Amino acid sequence: MPKMETFQDLSLHPSTNQKELWRWLYTELRAAILDGRLRAGTRLPSTRSLAVQYELSRGTVITAFDQLQAEGYIRTEVGSGTYVATGLPDGPLPTSRSKPVPALPQSTATLSKRAQAQLKDVVVMPAPHSVGKAFRAYEPAIDLFPADLWARTAARVLRRAPRSLYGHGSAGGYQPLRRAIAEYIGSSRGVRCTPEQIIVTSGAQQALDLLGRFLLDPGDSVWMEDPGYPGAWQTLRAAGARIVPVPVDQDGLNVAAARKLSPRAKMAYVTPANQFPLGVTMSADRRIELLQWAAEAGAWIVEDEYDAEYRYFGRPVAALQSLDRSGVVIYVGTFTKMLFNALRLGFLVLPQRLVGAFEAARTLVDRHPPTLDQAILSEFITEGHFGHHVRKMRQIYAERMAVLKEAADEHLDGLLDVTNAAAGMKTVAWLKTGTSDKVAAEQARRLGLEMIGLSEFSIKQPLKPGLLLGFAGCNPEELRRGVSVLAAALRSVGR
Repeated sequence: MPKMETFQDLSLHPSTNQKELWRWLYTELRAAILDGRLRAGTRLPSTRSLAVQYELSRGTVITAFDQLQAEGYIRTEVGSGTYVATGLPDGPLPTSRSKPVPALPQSTATLSKRAQAQLKDVVVMPAPHSVGKAFRAYEPAIDLFPADLWARTAARVLRRAPRSLYGHGSAGGYQPLRRAIAEYIGSSRGVRCTPEQIIVTSGAQQALDLLGRFLLDPGDSVWMEDPGYPGAWQTLRAAGARIVPVPVDQDGLNVAAARKLSPRAKMAYVTPANQFPLGVTMSADRRIELLQWAAEAGAWIVEDEYDAEYRYFGRPVAALQSLDRSGVVIYVGTFTKMLFNALRLGFLVLPQRLVGAFEAARTLVDRHPPTLDQAILSEFITEGHFGHHVRKMRQIYAERMAVLKEAADEHLDGLLDVTNAAAGMKTVAWLKTGTSDKVAAEQARRLGLEMIGLSEFSIKQPLKPGLLLGFAGCNPEELRRGVSVLAAALRSVGR
């Protein structure tokens, strides 16, 4: 048995952080093994001896040993002791020093000019440190997601999963999930498709990236709603497209104006069920007009319906894709806004003639989406949990919109006119103070709210100053508090 002095050069343990003592001991012992101070076959002191020497609990030492053994650094022989393993997973670190590296000039390599131009307006969304913060516009009610039910579904899927599910997946997606999606959107949105027309993606953003890269050539024109979704026009611009901002009115994207601006555009991106960010619904006449243009021009229509399921009054509006008889509409959907943001799964519904090409294109990105996540989601849908959750959230979101409207009418009168949203997870509020929405949003952020001015979504078209208020992810108490804070913010900038 080696003498205890073998360990006396270990660094002093962080006695003020009791929870991390096992990790300190594990790290120090691992380092001693890797740099050769503890050689293969060396017998280690007992857990009781180490605990006494370093004034640790024996449980702390056992935890460190268990981790080292799990990683293959040590082995235990019953009745004999614990030894440093042979054939270490990382191998011993080199003990001899290499020749000093001569001083070299600082590298001048940088991003390409194309990348610099594409990334200049892109804002990386930080991971939120809280749930339900008013008025976060991109988050569903995560606190109400049935996490226990999801966990039980996941556990059952993983227990029963065949070994093939751990292998290479299909580029188009897990077939049972494609079938479940086709059935659901057929009944809920009127989308006409077979499971084979569905390509599962890592969220809607990847779907847009695939469409831009494989349907557009550099310099091709794309009609884009203005104001509109920045994630779409930035992604398509990164693919080399020339963005054509098209004004939006009460009937949606103005097709007549778009024809004048760029009659031979190759693509139109629209959010017809619940226009982002204004919330208008594209009229039937405008939909027919858009479909006629695309068929005549040989162009594509990208229909993005990320929150169209949530409609609070009025008759449900079927997807634009349900009217397509020419094979020009590509439907984009996502589960991140319907369930939870960390679930990076979305889908494309493609005209049949594109399916093979996009399965090949999908392999150039990340081969295929995570198959196990797809299997869990498939089970969650087919067992009816997804539909039940959406129906429940539709009712709750309607209630939260009513709370926001009531609180705004009471505390924001004369400051902000909050629209009673007919659908979606957010609403538009028009400033009545004459203040710039950028200034108002910045002041609200200083007071702890998550706020975006409408001007952030404008490409070219001038907009009346307004704010985008998310309500789905905030409980009633948080919404009322947020309205009070927002009132204080607007009064302070209006002085």
